[in-house]
Amino acid sequence: MASADVEYCCFVGGLAWATDDRSLERAFSSFGEVIESKIISDHETGRLRGFGFVTFSNEQSMRDAIEGMNGQNLDGRSIIVNEAQSRGSGGGG
Repeated sequence: MASADVEYCCFVGGLAWATDDRSLERAFSSFGEVIESKIISDHETGRLRGFGFVTFSNEQSMRDAIEGMNGQNLDGRSIIVNEAQSRGSGGGG
């Protein structure tokens, strides 16, 4: 399986409104190479939704980040970090 088919992605919840993509990346970069860090915003209002995702280059970095950052304080808020669930191809119909 090609490595491009696998994503080592963490869900990060409970983010402060002040946290942006760059500060999220800085907080997690000590665990390994961060490929992408993205905070999710509402499509209609543009307001941040208080959660985001951090994608690592390898599984060990992702696991270390989950273990090291879950329950930690980031920008004044205690964050929740766990493995992101695959969206899959399912959906309502």
